[in-house]
Order: sequence, then C-alpha cells, then structure tokens
Amino acid sequence: MSAYPATVYFAAQARNNAWANHRLLKACARLSQEEFEATRTSFFPSIKATLNHILVVGRFYVDAMEGGTLGPAAFADPLPCATAAELHRAQGELDRRLLAWCEALDDPGRIVEVHRGTRIQRERADRLLLHCFEHDIHHRGQVHAMLSGTSVKPPQLDEFFSVGEAPLRAGDFAELGWTEADIWPETR
Repeated sequence: MSAYPATVYFAAQARNNAWANHRLLKACARLSQEEFEATRTSFFPSIKATLNHILVVGRFYVDAMEGGTLGPAAFADPLPCATAAELHRAQGELDRRLLAWCEALDDPGRIVEVHRGTRIQRERADRLLLHCFEHDIHHRGQVHAMLSGTSVKPPQLDEFFSVGEAPLRAGDFAELGWTEADIWPETR
C-alpha cells in the first residue's frame, strides 16, 4: 500500500478536526448555561471562553488561508457566541470552510499570507495547517478536562482513525454528512 499524498492527509485531518469539534460541542450542548459559563481551572476561565477561543483563532487562520485580510480584527470579540448551540453552528460552518480549503489544496508548500497587523507573515500551508490542528487539539483537551467537573461525561475524541471504531463514528459522520469513503480514498 502506498502512502497518501499530503493533500489527502490534510483533508483527513480537517475531517478529524471537524469530527472532534462536533463531538465535543454535542456534549457541551447538554450542559446548563450555568455550567457552560462557570469559572474553571484552565488557561481560559470557562468552557465557554475556551470554545470561543478555538473559534476565533480558527476564523483568523481560515480567513488567511482563503486569501482574506481579516487579521487581528478576528480577535475584536473574544466571545462571539453566548451559547453552546451558537458555538456548534459557528464552529461547524468554520470547519466546513477549512475542509473545503484542504480538499482544494494542490500544493502543501504554497505560501499563505497571515495578516498580523503591523506585518504579514508568510507561512507554508502545510506548516500553518499543522499549527491550526495542534491548536484545536490543545484547547479541546482543556475543555475535555473541564467537562470532567460537570454533569456531562467527556466524549471519546481519539478514535477517528481506528478502523475498529467505525460504529463509534457512524452516527456523527451521518450528522456531518460523511462516510468512511469520503475520508479514505481506497474505500471509494
């Protein structure tokens, strides 16, 4: 079996990212608004603040990948979504944009211009994507840990690539409009 081209890998990572966000936000939707906003121990002071941070930073980078110039204006409102339901909708839309960009990526080495206010950072697309995925994983882990102190059990988030775990993903994939064949070319 040959290795996947980088473009297939990045699209799979974008789906993994969207799937993990979807599962985590579905769990958070079961929280009361009080639990969602409660002060907790983490880098950001609440589940609400951490999930909004994931969204805001994602908007900053996806805009840059799409050729936009939003730049630091992305950070003007650090809490754009008041509820878990609003976050789920907004994050889902952003995840679809990121996936579409990754599926259209034909050169992982292409340069993306990231508008930083006083300067433009020029970064390879593959390196920027790796940073974005790691950023989300890092902060989802914080939310996952914070959920442990609530009435909602933290969901499984690390079985996306395990072939034996397809039943775990099937319902989520249906909700996202995907199948295994959309992810792995050899199953088409």
